[in-house]
Amino acid sequence: MLEILATLARGLFAGAAVDVNLVEQPARLSCGVNAALTEWRPSYKRGTAMQASLAMSGSIWGLISWWLEKDAAWLIGATFLFAVAPFTLIVMLPTNKTLEDNELDSSSARADQLLRRWGRLHAVRSGPSFVAFVIFLFALRHRS
Repeated sequence: MLEILATLARGLFAGAAVDVNLVEQPARLSCGVNAALTEWRPSYKRGTAMQASLAMSGSIWGLISWWLEKDAAWLIGATFLFAVAPFTLIVMLPTNKTLEDNELDSSSARADQLLRRWGRLHAVRSGPSFVAFVIFLFALRHRS
């Protein structure tokens, strides 16, 4: 059961990340910098709560699955999944904090630059999430 929960959490995280990359961020940017930043702020807060819980639960369930099943695929998938956390905290957080700052002029070239940077960083972060999901799917299939 833990394997299924880990895979579900990973799939939801990866799906949400890809949705942001392919749908939300391009739509947000097409509305102009002011509207994009206005929409990004509450979206980021809501997305953070959802994705942090999915990343941590998926990682923990993946590690427990590895411990119980002794299948390295669960450890590898959990590691890919967990790698998103330090990347987010070390690489993305400065951009996130600047975008959250109410002192940032929402119609400035700097705001546009930061929103575009955030989109690229988010796309990088989505890669390991998708890889972890595929690994978890492989491990589930391998288990059966």
